[in-house]
Amino acid sequence: MSTATTDLLFRSATEHDIPALVELVDSAYRGEASRAGWTTEADLLAGRRTDAEAMAETMARHDTRVLVAERLGDTGPLACCTVERRPGGAYFGMFSVRPALQGGGVGRAVLAEVERFARAEWSAAQLEMTVIVQRTDLIAWYERRGFSRTGELSPFPYGNERFGVPKRPDLAFERLVKAL
Repeated sequence: MSTATTDLLFRSATEHDIPALVELVDSAYRGEASRAGWTTEADLLAGRRTDAEAMAETMARHDTRVLVAERLGDTGPLACCTVERRPGGAYFGMFSVRPALQGGGVGRAVLAEVERFARAEWSAAQLEMTVIVQRTDLIAWYERRGFSRTGELSPFPYGNERFGVPKRPDLAFERLVKAL
């Protein structure tokens, strides 16, 4: 790993972090700012990816951790994600890296920390996630990191703008899994 990723610090988010985390998540996936990175969903979805209320609800859930990656001297989080304890494993979601830092190893470092945490704290044997099936580049990134496609699809929540405003009618999620 580069120096840019070996000096990352990981911690659980607090209520104080909510505004910065909402901004980070939205910047990584939605709007023009997201186009600076490669994880943008701007061509698939409009609207917000999350809001302060949803972030607070996520942080308040039992057996869920919102992980923050930061570096001393930087202002605000560099990356974040959620990890939720599930029977036999953990669910990984809301993975966001500052667009300007994408492709530089920060995401790999966060994923490694999530895997370490899930094994050490919850004895998780498996990590699972869902990805919009149209995001073939993102799915390929996860496959290169050991995730497998399951073929299990779930519908996108059309009509619930809390998840975004779809720009096409065929969105769906696929479940990916990785043995830990």
